[in-house]
Amino acid sequence: MSQLTEAFGIAIRMIFSGDPVVYSIALRTLLIASVATLFASMLFVPLGCLIYFGRFRGRRLVVAFIQTMYSVPTVFVGMLVFLLVSRSGPMGSMGLLFTPWAIILGEIALIAPIITGLTISALQSTGQGLADTAAALGASRGRIILKVLSEARYAVLTSLLMGFGRAVSEVGIAIMVGGNISGYTRTLTTAIALGVGKGETAASIALGLILLSLAMLVSIAVNLMQNRAG
Repeated sequence: MSQLTEAFGIAIRMIFSGDPVVYSIALRTLLIASVATLFASMLFVPLGCLIYFGRFRGRRLVVAFIQTMYSVPTVFVGMLVFLLVSRSGPMGSMGLLFTPWAIILGEIALIAPIITGLTISALQSTGQGLADTAAALGASRGRIILKVLSEARYAVLTSLLMGFGRAVSEVGIAIMVGGNISGYTRTLTTAIALGVGKGETAASIALGLILLSLAMLVSIAVNLMQNRAG
């Protein structure tokens, strides 16, 4: 028990003293997750809009499949991305394996269903009446989409925060396609896993506390967005 207490004390000192290794890993994790969320939002918020406003056969099955993929295992996504960017894969010539871009690609794939599905749910929460009213006033289809999206903006922002939270806390993808390379692809989760294995308890606790703080901040932000959306 005394060893654990001592390790927590060292971890706290590492955080408040601005330990360069700890904070470089934290900043790298934030950067990778932020870039992945940015690209995913640019791709999958519009996709969610297209699915919501589209009228095609099998739409409900598509939405159900997207929702099923919310909890897809990160190691499964990591495996698919590894096969994609490995030397023998279709993107092997790009040299992405064991780089931050491979992790970003994997995290985009991981959070794509979350952002797409929650965007659809956000648009549904506005009700069909808003779109019908805008159409009755002569608004074009593009303006109708923008109006409904604007009305659901806080719920859409919630979907992005949920995606970011999923990306920042994943470990399978970062290990499989990032390689956990010190100073290059090592993230909070992979550094914690490595530290525990090496017996570096204090550093692992410091990284874990930072990761927990990030998760709490995301949770607070999600609650604020949900209150505004309500």
